Amino acid sequence: MIEYLNPDASVGVEETPYELSLVMDEGETTPIGLLANGFPDSVEFLDELGAALCKLRPGIEVHAFNKGNATVPANEQLLGEIGGECVGVVAAYGH
Repeated sequence: MIEYLNPDASVGVEETPYELSLVMDEGETTPIGLLANGFPDSVEFLDELGAALCKLRPGIEVHAFNKGNATVPANEQLLGEIGGECVGVVAAYGH
């Protein structure tokens, strides 16, 4: 007999519903940013994610960004580029 154990611990912080959303109008292009953090394979992971998003939703236009260094926050210039070009962004870690 196999016994499955749930490794999740009880949470000490009350859950807060995620309220951010993005409205995507049918037939219009929706520019989405993909922000890699600079860890190895973060760019490759987001390339695959971008391709999957475009296949799932043809109106998505992917804009790739790379922070380049996982140990520092994104600078104001990069954040300004993302905010100026995109209506939403996915940030991801690689390893």
